[in-house]
Amino acid sequence: MANFVKTFVQICNYLQDPELVARFQHFCGVEGTFPDAPKAPDSGVSEPDRPGLRKRVQQGAKSSDAGVGNGAAGDGPMPQVNGMLGDDTTGPDSSSAAADSETTIAKPLRRNSLTGDTGQEFLIHNKFLFYLFTFGTELGNEMFFIIFFPFVLWNIDALVSRRLIVVWAWNLFVGQSTKDMIRWSRPASPPVVKVEVFYNSEYSMPSTHAMTGTALPFCLFMLTYGRWQYPFLLGFCVALSWSVLVCVSRVYMGMHSVLEVITGFLYTLLILAFFQPILGKIDNYYMMGSYAPLMIVISHVGFGLVAFSLDSWSTSRGDTAQALGTGAGAALASHVNYQLGLQLDPPLSSLPLTLPSLSVSLVLRSMLRFFIGVAVLLVTRMIMKAVTIPFLCRLFGLPMDDVRRARQQMKVELPYRYIVYSVVGFSCACFVPLLFKILSLA
Repeated sequence: MANFVKTFVQICNYLQDPELVARFQHFCGVEGTFPDAPKAPDSGVSEPDRPGLRKRVQQGAKSSDAGVGNGAAGDGPMPQVNGMLGDDTTGPDSSSAAADSETTIAKPLRRNSLTGDTGQEFLIHNKFLFYLFTFGTELGNEMFFIIFFPFVLWNIDALVSRRLIVVWAWNLFVGQSTKDMIRWSRPASPPVVKVEVFYNSEYSMPSTHAMTGTALPFCLFMLTYGRWQYPFLLGFCVALSWSVLVCVSRVYMGMHSVLEVITGFLYTLLILAFFQPILGKIDNYYMMGSYAPLMIVISHVGFGLVAFSLDSWSTSRGDTAQALGTGAGAALASHVNYQLGLQLDPPLSSLPLTLPSLSVSLVLRSMLRFFIGVAVLLVTRMIMKAVTIPFLCRLFGLPMDDVRRARQQMKVELPYRYIVYSVVGFSCACFVPLLFKILSLA
């Protein structure tokens, strides 16, 4: 038993090693532009602005250790192209490897407006993998959720979308709260290259991107298989591929160690096993329970307060409140829809459902619903953001000239996220479908 524990700890230490992340990034064509020697703490020059960091790494001589080293001879800044800096010229030795035929200098595509972190330049030798894993990591970000949940709700199956939102919200709450209790830092940089910095201020264990990237496809598979007609192997392979893409992308981005991603994947499987027998009962209670609205508000706000009290401020607090607020709004909308008979699920006698045959009118109607609905949600979010933050600042006597500092306070960030995203969730599940009926798009 003692040998087993010792071996297990050694495996965990190996999987947690940032050098493993750096080697994987180098294998995938990501190369850091770190300075050769540490700069003095009081130099006052940020690393991304040092002139030497804009020079490319000399072709060849790329060992696993040199893969995250500083660059050598180059020609200075290059023009911006689609979030990247332009292609570099290659020397006569560039034909030695296909991945090195084109090298691009890039920076993280998004900066965090609340932390001000913009990241550091890095070199991309394999553009295909860069775009593939950028797409993979976006499958766990806010904009994807704004697109995915409404599309399923408005065009495919409202019941599936409702239950997906329940699992997504509570899965994210559990993951973010676990992060704040374990309090592991992100992989060290160097040696790891930070391809993404948006979530760099959060703790790292477990990976909540891996959790949502596992929860959504496997819960979607769990809810639709048997309800819709399709081959089991097809659904399972799609779910597994989706999950693997998101999980691997987090290592590629330098945001998580291999251990944190594996833990997030396994943790979510346990959460799904917990929800599987009770998810239908939760959904039915949200729709039919006499005290459902009160319980929805108390549970979602109460657990949000718990999450906000676990540690000092980071972006994870806002993400937790945002998910719980969206879940609360969607749950309240399902209650209103059922009580008023606005949106009824197909009868059990009609199961299993079959996909309708594609036609021009079906596609146009679906796309019209989607674009009108998403536009309504984005406008709703924009208006609520513009109104809520100044209102809360006035309410609590805070200066409105520094929104970043104001939002780092629990008394602003928590109600702001709940108010904005509960309204967005309610609009998505109740107001927009009602609008479709008025426009004869239902």
